[in-house]
Amino acid sequence: MTLKYLFDRIASFFGLVFLSPVFIIVWVIVKIKMPDGSPFFIQKRVGKNGRLFTMIKFRTMSAKHGGSSISVAGESRITPLGVKLRKYKLDELPELWNVFIADMSFVGPRPDVPGYADKLMGDDRKILELRPGITCEASLKYANEEEILSKVDDPIKYNDEVIYPDKVKINLDYYYNHTFWGDIKIIFATIFRSNY
Repeated sequence: MTLKYLFDRIASFFGLVFLSPVFIIVWVIVKIKMPDGSPFFIQKRVGKNGRLFTMIKFRTMSAKHGGSSISVAGESRITPLGVKLRKYKLDELPELWNVFIADMSFVGPRPDVPGYADKLMGDDRKILELRPGITCEASLKYANEEEILSKVDDPIKYNDEVIYPDKVKINLDYYYNHTFWGDIKIIFATIFRSNY
């Protein structure tokens, strides 16, 4: 049992306990402002060793809209409340539960939907040996990803050909070089929105 694993279990437990008032407040606000569905967004994602797990977030989009797994700033399916939740990362608070039950880690490659994970080839598939995380170096680099995609003509193509391959490269570097103290730096950089 590694230090990283123990940290994830203990820190997520205390996070769930101490942030429970915030959970309740956000849940109530989402339920009131977006009454057309559940306050939670639940989706299957690819976890460690390619195993599917159920990721939980607070819902930020209208339940009436489907569409791509790629989100673009300003698109109509993201509600005004959803914009605020995403800005302050409050939509990701329920992922603490995923960390607590060991589906996720605090730090690790963001979990992909199956279609994207299936594209990983060769050494890139080593990324799947890692437990996916709430934050990572790629998330820090692309903290304004939705704004970037809103400025290109074809967001899906730009994501598939530019952003996603770069994230894979960053995540593979993390696979080979990550340390516990490096993870702590990433967590603090995420909380305080600083450059890593």
